[in-house]
Amino acid sequence: MKDDYLDRLIHLALDEDLGAAGDVTSNALVPPDALGSGELVAKEQMVLAGLGAFARVFQLVDPEAEVTLVRREGDEVKPKTVTARVSGRLRSLLAAERTALNIVQRMSGIATLSQQAVAAVRGSKLQILDTRKTTPGLRGLSKEAVRLGGASNHRFGLFDGILIKDNHIAAVGGSIREALRRARAHAPRLVKIEIEVTNLKQLAEALAEGADVVMLDNMDDEQIRQSVQLSAGRVPLEVSGGVTLDRLPRLAKLGVDFVSMGSLTHSARSMDLSLEIATAAVPKRQRSGRSSRA
Repeated sequence: MKDDYLDRLIHLALDEDLGAAGDVTSNALVPPDALGSGELVAKEQMVLAGLGAFARVFQLVDPEAEVTLVRREGDEVKPKTVTARVSGRLRSLLAAERTALNIVQRMSGIATLSQQAVAAVRGSKLQILDTRKTTPGLRGLSKEAVRLGGASNHRFGLFDGILIKDNHIAAVGGSIREALRRARAHAPRLVKIEIEVTNLKQLAEALAEGADVVMLDNMDDEQIRQSVQLSAGRVPLEVSGGVTLDRLPRLAKLGVDFVSMGSLTHSARSMDLSLEIATAAVPKRQRSGRSSRA
């Protein structure tokens, strides 16, 4: 992931949290030279993701803040595991805390759900893919989290893969053949052409016209079984729509090659991590100043 992408993302997140005035609560209560430290602790079992972004938030708020990653991204950790430590100016730590936590909690949720999906089909040839159904701006981090959980990425965006869907087919008069013909005529030479079908008739047409990959959209298990028989291994088949963790073992037995799950990135819950920040040291003149006023 490019550093400039991550920095732009974090700056946007900090801007919406700090605004022009900054952390008015901490600025009112905390002396500017007070120091603090804290530990990022997992409160439940999870796969860690977003730790690099977590650390970067503190560095962008205050270049003098120190972040030590105790565990690595992709590690599976148990409750009460310390995963990172932060130290520096207390005001800076408090200003960065929520943005940093939002990212690592969200990305760890995606990685954890991805791991669960992969575990559900372990021992089969079925590969778990993500989709473009991501929170705007978070796609790079989200797809990295999917990989950390052991699943694989589908295309990143509209620019790096051809996927002909129902609206595209409708735009060329409803013809699978015409859609594939146009795609083949204008696609970059090394880009594979995938097309979405919703029934066996469309599948037969897609096979006849030489699609590279066929997506079986919102088909039930029986339709998928018939599709596997009809394709007879001529092209990879991807299942999309209505895919749950419970359904994955059945799909693996049906013999399809890929399953794309939008839920990996749009429905993963944020994992429970806490960052308890405490005052580490108060400069002597601050202590004496309070004492004299007591």
